Amino acid sequence: MFRNMLVSLIKHERIRTTLAKAKELRSWADKIIGLGKKGTLHARRQAFALLRNESIVKKLFDQIAPQMKDREGGYTRIYRLGWRQGDGAPLSMVELVTYSSAKEKKSTIEKAKEVIEKVKPKKKGEEKEK
Repeated sequence: MFRNMLVSLIKHERIRTTLAKAKELRSWADKIIGLGKKGTLHARRQAFALLRNESIVKKLFDQIAPQMKDREGGYTRIYRLGWRQGDGAPLSMVELVTYSSAKEKKSTIEKAKEVIEKVKPKKKGEEKEK
C-alpha cells in the first residue's frame, strides 16, 4: 500500500490520504529521496526495487532529487484537511516541499500595473481607427 502511495506522491507531487498514513508515508519518502540524492547506479537499482516503475524512478533521480540537493531532510509537508464524511477519519494532504501550483503567481505590483493600463484614458493620437 505504501509503495503505491509513494509512487503516486512522486508522480503527482501531492496526494490526499488519512493523517496516520501520511505520517508513515513521510518516512518512506525521506528514504527514497535520499537514494535519489546519492545518484549512483546502486541507489537507482534500490529505488527501482521499491518503486517498480521506470518513469517514476527517472523522475525521482532527474527532477526531484536535484531540487532537494541542499536539503538535509524534511522533503514532505503535511496539511490537515479536516475529517472524512463517512467515518470521521482525519484527512491530510502530503506534498513535496518543491511542489508549486500550475499557475504562475503575479506580484501585487504587476497586477496593479495591469489594472492601471486598462483604466488609463487613451490620448487622441493613440486611438485605433476602425
